[in-house]
Amino acid sequence: MDILLDLIASLSRWSRGHLYDISLAFMATLFVLFGPALNAWVQRNIGGLNFLLRTLLFVVFCALVYGLGIVYLTPWLSKGLAQLNNFTLSPVLLLMFLIVGVIADRN
Repeated sequence: MDILLDLIASLSRWSRGHLYDISLAFMATLFVLFGPALNAWVQRNIGGLNFLLRTLLFVVFCALVYGLGIVYLTPWLSKGLAQLNNFTLSPVLLLMFLIVGVIADRN
């Protein structure tokens, strides 16, 4: 049991130095998974507009949602994960990516 706890603590300590990159990868993966549904929703709502206005609104929406989402949500996720101790960080990270993997597999 001590070997498992030591392995978890070691993985967590290593992960702590890369939390921003891990958070960025997680957020990007979420946007890739849920982006098509968001894009379809936007296209349904602005579908009746003029082509030029529709294109402009779609580009602005994508830039705001995806760009600002990556820029502002990644540090929040990173800071939230940094609050976890060394015995919970790596299991939480593994669980997060496992859940995203299951969602990706179902899509």
